[in-house]
Amino acid sequence: MITTLAIGNYRSLLKLVIPLGRLNVITGANGSGKSNLYRALRLLAETAQGGVVNALAREGGLNSTFWAGPEKVTRRMRKGEVAVEGGPRQEVVRLRLGFAEEDFGYAITLGLPTPSSSAFALDPEIKRECIWAGPFYRPAALLVDRVGALIKVRAKREWEVVMQHASHFDSMFTQVSDPRALPEVFQLRETVRHWRFYDHFRTDAEAPARVPQLGTRTPVLQHDGRDLAAALQTIREIGDSHALDRAISDAFAGAKLAISVQADGRFAVTLHQEGLLRCLTGSELSDGTFRYLLWIAALLTPRPPSLMVLNEPETSLHPDLLPALARLIIQVSNKTQVWVISHAHRLIAALHEAPHCQRIELEKQLGQTLVKGLGVLDEPAWHWPD
Repeated sequence: MITTLAIGNYRSLLKLVIPLGRLNVITGANGSGKSNLYRALRLLAETAQGGVVNALAREGGLNSTFWAGPEKVTRRMRKGEVAVEGGPRQEVVRLRLGFAEEDFGYAITLGLPTPSSSAFALDPEIKRECIWAGPFYRPAALLVDRVGALIKVRAKREWEVVMQHASHFDSMFTQVSDPRALPEVFQLRETVRHWRFYDHFRTDAEAPARVPQLGTRTPVLQHDGRDLAAALQTIREIGDSHALDRAISDAFAGAKLAISVQADGRFAVTLHQEGLLRCLTGSELSDGTFRYLLWIAALLTPRPPSLMVLNEPETSLHPDLLPALARLIIQVSNKTQVWVISHAHRLIAALHEAPHCQRIELEKQLGQTLVKGLGVLDEPAWHWPD
C-alpha cells in the first residue's frame, strides 16, 4: 500500500507530505483542498496510462495548475506580521508528484519546455522521473533515473543507459517496461494502473444501469456504473456472495437482490423489499438505493485493487444508509487500501470505529492547504530528487 504521498506546487498544495494507512478519511471545510488532493492523485495515476500531459491540458495547462502564491510562505506571513508578497524567484517552477509504498518510491517532476518556435511551447515536459528502493529518496537507493530524454537503470554498481531519446511528454512507464530488464518499472506501472477511482456514478432516470444491458463477466465495475447488473452477478458467482447478501440486508432489512437474465442475454437489477408482492426494477429504485447498490458492486469486486479512492460516496444517500456503507468500506479496507473523501459527519464517525482508520483533516492558511495537526516532526521522511 502507499505509505507516503507527496505533492509540490500543485494548486493549493504548495508542499504537502502526508502519511497514509489502510483506511484514510480525507475531510475538511469547503475550499480546504480536498478536490485538489484528489486531482493530484489522479494525475499520478495518469502517468502509468500515458495521459498525464493530456490530463494537465484538460485542467487548463500546466501554468494554471501551479501554486499561485509566493514562492515561500514565511512564518511572519502566517502570523500577519508582514504582508503576503512575492519576490524574484529563486528556483525554476516545477510541479512535483510522488509516493512511496512498502518496497519502492516514485517521483515525477514536470515543467515547461525551453523556449522554441514550436506551436506546442506550452506543453508540459517531464524533467525528472525516479524510482528508488525504500520509503524515501536517497541517491544510494536510486534504481531507475530519468533526466529529460535520458533513462538509465542501476546495474549492480554501475549505471546502464536504456534510452537516450525518450519522449518528453510520456512517462517512462509507457516507454521502458520490460518485466525482465526493468522489473521495478513494470511492477510500479502495473500497481498504479490498477488504482481505481469512483466519483461519477450515474443514477439519473436515463442511467444505462437502470435498464437491461448485455452482460459479460464483470469483476471490475465501470467508473459510471453502466454494467451494474453484470458486476453484481459476477460477485454472486465468483466473488463473496455472502458479503453481498449481508450488505443488502444491512442497509435494507428483509430485502433480497436478484439479477434477472433475459433470453437475449441482457441483465437487469431487481430488488425485492419486505412487504411487497413483486420485485422492483432498476427504473423504480430511488437514486439513493440505486447508488448504494453501485457502491456494493464497486467495493465487493472479485478483483480488488491495491488502492481504491471514493470521492464523496455519501452523495444521494440517506443519512441512515451511511453507517451500513461505512461498515462495508471497513470490511473492504482489510484487503485493499481505501481513500474516502467526504464531509458527511455521520459517515466519518462510523468509519472512525475501525481501529486502523486514519483521519486527514485539511485546512487552508493564506491559500495553502495543510493537514491540521500535522507538524514537521509528524511528517514522514521525504526528499525530492535534485
